[in-house]
Amino acid sequence: MEAEIIAVGTELLLGDILNTNAQFLSRELAALGITVHFQTVVGDNPARLESVVRQARGRSDLLVFSGGLGPTEDDLTKQTVARAFGDTLRFDEAELEKIRAFFTAWGRTMPENNKKQAMVPTHGRKIPNANGTAPGMIFEDQAAPGKYAVLLPGPPKELQPMFLNSVKPWLAAMSDSVLHSVTLRVTGVGESHLESRIGHLLENANPTAAVYAKTAEVVIRITAKAASEDEARRMCSDYAKHFYDILGDCVYAMDADSLEEVVVKELAARGLTVATAESCTGGMLSQRITAVPGASEVFAYGACTYANDIKEKMLGVRHETLEAYGAVSPETAAEMARGVREAAGADLGVGVTGIAGPGGGTPEKPVGLVYLAACNADTVYVQKLVITGRTREVVRLSSTQHALEMVRRLALGLPQPACTAFPAEEPAHLMQKGTPARDV
Repeated sequence: MEAEIIAVGTELLLGDILNTNAQFLSRELAALGITVHFQTVVGDNPARLESVVRQARGRSDLLVFSGGLGPTEDDLTKQTVARAFGDTLRFDEAELEKIRAFFTAWGRTMPENNKKQAMVPTHGRKIPNANGTAPGMIFEDQAAPGKYAVLLPGPPKELQPMFLNSVKPWLAAMSDSVLHSVTLRVTGVGESHLESRIGHLLENANPTAAVYAKTAEVVIRITAKAASEDEARRMCSDYAKHFYDILGDCVYAMDADSLEEVVVKELAARGLTVATAESCTGGMLSQRITAVPGASEVFAYGACTYANDIKEKMLGVRHETLEAYGAVSPETAAEMARGVREAAGADLGVGVTGIAGPGGGTPEKPVGLVYLAACNADTVYVQKLVITGRTREVVRLSSTQHALEMVRRLALGLPQPACTAFPAEEPAHLMQKGTPARDV
């Protein structure tokens, strides 16, 4: 089945609202084995909407609409689709009572124009909405059976549960196969280098595998098609082993949302705590950690130390170190990590210092130069990043991603690629020439 997603709303065209519905629907349809060939955004204009509907009807088997089901005069999606699909609308008294009850529950009186939302397909079916007033609906093309239009309200809090609870089971029942997907998250390997190692695995017909690059990590999505959910899951799991064999511990998780989620989980499993000291990332590292539920068990303390005198007072960075090597140096990063660990009484400490830009760089220390340090009681590991040609936000995000990966590896006792190790009690003896650079 070939599908098309059509988002209705002038606010989307103007950029006032981000079209997150299209992303959600694309993922869900792909998981059902339904190929999305087109995505369209059209404003609240009857003639243009009708043109889009008729064009989409001619080239796709399934049209999925979001928006245009409200009570105002410019909400015309269902009237337009009904005409194109040879159906009519009828007034549904039971639906009107649900809408009226929705307003009553909020202590309000239903406006008269909301009666419009009680109009539902004559030949098609309505989809209940437990989170709003507009019911969804499904039309089948009266002139071309097997072609369908699914209409969903625009607010994601209404659209998503409606699709998951009603539309998804309906679509799944029409298919004789099941798709299942898993995602492997990889860090420490660039996209181009990664594909040179796993390229042959991306050419398989079933399961399929695709690579998606994100900031400082790569996502590998494996999808299997089978007669049953269990069989599809097994196929994905078996195929994932090939990636683990090649990439090893660079795969930091399967089906995890983020690296910080994995870090918090691994620290908690081992009863470890971590403290962070940040300069150029301005607290982003601690924010990412504390955004994970359960972080209070593992996160001890976070210091945002931009000024040199604060690095000295709060973290114990030596004045001599700052004078000799500067704030952006492996020596300072190492002393920041050791200092915050000691100040917090944590098991692990992290130090981040660099030049996020767009200004502040020099020929010796350009924008995008970042030093990371992570330590335990015995050893401090230092990594040099050169994140060139990127925005300030990307430099900061990439730095925190690499720092989290250092923490993960430290917690698991894994090697620290591209890092130099030094005794934790003597971080001031670090030499910059001993710290290899990683271009990002």
